[in-house]
Amino acid sequence: MINISRDIHSLSSFKRNTLEFLEQMKQTGKPVVLTVNGKAELVVQDAESYQKLLDALEKLEAIAGIKKGLEDVEAGRTTTLSEFEQEMRQKYGISS
Repeated sequence: MINISRDIHSLSSFKRNTLEFLEQMKQTGKPVVLTVNGKAELVVQDAESYQKLLDALEKLEAIAGIKKGLEDVEAGRTTTLSEFEQEMRQKYGISS
């Protein structure tokens, strides 16, 4: 969760105090929201925290895909392996 008093700052403040902001982000692992003319415009985050975010997103997408697959199986929306193989051969022009 973003802390309004600590994590939202103007771009000019970030430019003046870049090293301090970098240290803060490394210590807290939280991003900093930067404003331009009082409006949120950018989010800056340290690379390690960003990678963790990408990893978490990838896991969530995999879980959602698995869940959908299980729902399809329960609903009978499946094809046999031979049907799939035939479909792929037709799609890619591969003869048997």
